[in-house]
Amino acid sequence: MNAVSHKKIILDGLWQNNPGLIQLLGLCPLLAVSATVVNALGLGLATMTTLVLSNMIISAIRPVVSDEIRLPVFMIVIASAVTAIEILMNAYFHELYLVLGIFIPLIVTNCVIIGRAEAFASKNTIGISALDGLMMGLGFTLVLLALGGMREILGQGTLMANAELMFGPRAEWLTIQVLPEYRGFLLALLPPGAFIGLGLLIAIKNIIDKQLSSQSTLPVTREVATTA
Repeated sequence: MNAVSHKKIILDGLWQNNPGLIQLLGLCPLLAVSATVVNALGLGLATMTTLVLSNMIISAIRPVVSDEIRLPVFMIVIASAVTAIEILMNAYFHELYLVLGIFIPLIVTNCVIIGRAEAFASKNTIGISALDGLMMGLGFTLVLLALGGMREILGQGTLMANAELMFGPRAEWLTIQVLPEYRGFLLALLPPGAFIGLGLLIAIKNIIDKQLSSQSTLPVTREVATTA
């Protein structure tokens, strides 16, 4: 693949075909655990790691997997990767693992992962597939972080609360009290608040895309007018 193709993969994952803002896949964990930045970061990194591992393995075995059994094989690969990540999180990030709970094993059912396996990894080389998984996972993680930051600030007036769950006891200083003496806004922490927050993020992206599109067509319009 050439440099342009690499650029397209990066832009698709981070912006143009972002799983959380465009494809709207994996919304259950995205909305359920994004009440805080730390929770969002934990699930985002687990999902991104699963995407990279599963894409690489599926790309490597694609020549020997027939079309008739490819989907069951893909699910076995994804489930194996998630199981390994779940065991590692339980061992090294046990408290965060307990907070995230069922949403770690549910990564297996995330449509983003099986979708990239079927649409991309099964048709491309290992390196390109790894890049696709990394960018799609990073795009998903960034949406989680943006939504988690918004909900945490509005819900309890903090940022990076319970950072020690991921970074250890010495990371307590990372917690920032953004709004001192703030009583909190309960709706932001509840599921309806997650839907509203995601809707705001999608609206912001659409506004930015519209502005970028208008700016890109403006020079063409002027050139046509000058020629006429």
